[in-house]
Amino acid sequence: MDSLFAPDDSSAPEDPISSNEPLAARMRPRTLDEIAGQEHILAEGKLLRRAIEADRFTSLIFYGPPGTGKTTLANVIARSTGSRFESLNGVESNVAEIRSKIEAARTYSKLRDQTTILFIDEIHRFNKAQQDVLLPHLERGTVRFIGATTHNPYFYVNSPLVSRSQVFQLDPVPTEHLRGLLERAITDDERGFGQKNILAHPEALTHLAEKADGDARKALTALELAVLTTPPIDGTIILDLAIAEESIQKKAILYDADGDQHYDTASAFIKSIRGSDPDAALYWLAKMLHAGEDPRFIARRLVISASEDIGLADSSALQVAIAAQQAFEFVGMPEGRIPLAHATVHLATAPKSNAAYKALGEAQADVASGATLPVPEHLRTRFRKKLAEGSGADKAAMQYLYSHDYEGNFTPQAYLPEGRRYYSPTSNGMEKRIQERLAHWQSQFQQDS
Repeated sequence: MDSLFAPDDSSAPEDPISSNEPLAARMRPRTLDEIAGQEHILAEGKLLRRAIEADRFTSLIFYGPPGTGKTTLANVIARSTGSRFESLNGVESNVAEIRSKIEAARTYSKLRDQTTILFIDEIHRFNKAQQDVLLPHLERGTVRFIGATTHNPYFYVNSPLVSRSQVFQLDPVPTEHLRGLLERAITDDERGFGQKNILAHPEALTHLAEKADGDARKALTALELAVLTTPPIDGTIILDLAIAEESIQKKAILYDADGDQHYDTASAFIKSIRGSDPDAALYWLAKMLHAGEDPRFIARRLVISASEDIGLADSSALQVAIAAQQAFEFVGMPEGRIPLAHATVHLATAPKSNAAYKALGEAQADVASGATLPVPEHLRTRFRKKLAEGSGADKAAMQYLYSHDYEGNFTPQAYLPEGRRYYSPTSNGMEKRIQERLAHWQSQFQQDS
């Protein structure tokens, strides 16, 4: 039991700086003001900052892409509130470890009156049983839980845990904030490279900040690589644009094949087509291709958009989308991206109508919510008509008028009881001709009645 009163390594004191630590670890913020970005939740007066400064929070879930400061923020909260800091990882930890951490937290609470923050990185990796272990202890306040995830917690974290937590989304760090972080790392004598004589060209730092794509860890790692691998000239390490380009050669595309970035980018792609913006549509197409998205997924979205958003305003749109899908299957990548771009531009610049899609939705709503309509007697099969005649039905009422026997291949005839209408064509593109044709037929129907 005496070991409980030994110095506590988990209480987040001012940790000594080791020169062997990576620059990103050494530059980890220690206060809320040092955190780059996240002003939407950490600026003065914002809810999370007020809760931290007042030490009035229970359970938190931080959700955002890598390098945005989820772990850092949890550490800063522990330091700001004087709490013990215990951490687990959703990939490596198990139920036994969770219970061990909770038991230690209970003991420190009783014997030292000290609060414990239990931080679980990649909480979405825990299965339901592991997440459920936390619930009673959160209810009792045994620990303050902070979870971090790159996946939308409303889909990937159990609902009972989400309902007991405040969820805060962390955004990619803006380029200007990353630039400031790099400048501090160069001049910081204690944690950064302040003791080295470094001349960093402005365009070099801007390049590192832009190519990091909102990831502070990536930006600092690239800077460290540049500094440590560049030989000094007359005692000065010169970081120019060429050095920066070598240190972070490929832009990190923020994209997860089965998560929010996948769906958000696909959503932006389709909405740009729907909004008739070919430039935006091509950008989102390029991003998906660059990130390694399955081109078949893109082709499927084009086919859907051709019918949902363009429809009969340009009936060739569906043909182009299908042709692009088939062309891709025929030629493969990288040339397969060309017919996808062809279809993207065609769809984005085509006249738009969702009249057919909307009409189907209204018809389906009627089928689902109302009484099922009977098939009119004159539209039934010959066998059914014979059965009806045998029961004394009116033979004249069952007479079907064959359209091709009449001029213009049309004759007024009811095909749906109660005169219901679902499809209302727009005046866009080719659909204007359909609108005129339907109006002509409807006028003949009214004259006949």
